[in-house]
Amino acid sequence: MIRAVIADDQELVRTGFRVVLDAEEDVQVIGEAENGEQAVTLARRLEPDVVLMDLRMPVLDGIAATRRIRERAPERPRVLVLTTFDLDEHVYDALRAGASGFLLKDVRAAQLVEAIRIVAAGDALIAPSITKRLVAEFAARPGRLERPAELDELTPRELEVLQLVARGLSNAEIANRLVVGEATIKTHVTRILAKLGLRDRVQAVVVAYESGLVTPGSA
Repeated sequence: MIRAVIADDQELVRTGFRVVLDAEEDVQVIGEAENGEQAVTLARRLEPDVVLMDLRMPVLDGIAATRRIRERAPERPRVLVLTTFDLDEHVYDALRAGASGFLLKDVRAAQLVEAIRIVAAGDALIAPSITKRLVAEFAARPGRLERPAELDELTPRELEVLQLVARGLSNAEIANRLVVGEATIKTHVTRILAKLGLRDRVQAVVVAYESGLVTPGSA
């Protein structure tokens, strides 16, 4: 059973998500928060698997709440960000704060449920159609990090895979482009994350852009 907390300042939104999730046999909504402070409190007290986190909330916004939750518990809960606009610059900040992915609030019910399952299983959710626009747009802001020394530990093929991950391609798409099996790409991604000391694909995307390995607007 996947235990979830919904954090959104709009009661109607929370109710809508709860109705969708309560209809699933493997998902249980164990709490609701109307601001970021409540979200942090519930995450600590209830220890959910996933927190659906709105970005724009009173008292404490979703970015700060995500950062507090992830700093205290690096593994659980996973945070799935909800946003109204696919080019909301705050989404990028949320990814840096430790979110495991993001969804638009107008997402279909089936997509919401599948996203929660993906994130709860320990994977990251980055929609390629959104990532290509959003991350490329905002990763170029001032304050780019120096190239991590760990990048030098990656093989040429691993660097190539990392670049493709950062551009929003799925494992299947990368495998097709490089003409190898999908299992091979999964192995490459696992090794990349281990060598760079990263939690998931989201962090890999951030590192790739901030280090300059992938530049905004690159094909």
